[in-house]
Amino acid sequence: MKILIACSSGGHLAQAMALRPWWEQHERLWVTGPTADARMKLRGERVVACHYPTTRNLPNLWRNMFLARKVLREWQPDVVFSTGAAIAVPFILQARRFGARSIFLETIDRLEGPSISGRLVYPFVDEYLGQWDDLVEALPRAQHVGVVL
Repeated sequence: MKILIACSSGGHLAQAMALRPWWEQHERLWVTGPTADARMKLRGERVVACHYPTTRNLPNLWRNMFLARKVLREWQPDVVFSTGAAIAVPFILQARRFGARSIFLETIDRLEGPSISGRLVYPFVDEYLGQWDDLVEALPRAQHVGVVL
């Protein structure tokens, strides 16, 4: 299985890294910001740098929509996975168009309600995963997966 993992650096990347037993079994491509944190954590991995910064930056959201189209067309993943934040939006919105399923894992600090990126991708994502009961109760299609550390 080919997995595209699109997430911001920092805590979002740390959440994705915690799922190593899952993703290390598969061919994968990471899309994240060009930060020192991401370069260090993803040393030896296949990485595409997104247009950065992404949070509340509409010009870069637009640029990342085109980047997502290009990367999805070339990589042809089976699954697009994200823990957020803003970089999740262009990749999850276009995943189905390129034949990929999409999975969004809301980060651990979202106890009761979704993040902005979670709210934006919720209508489009195939699987929406939450780490806390209260969050899952607020979103009818969300699945509880427990805490990912």
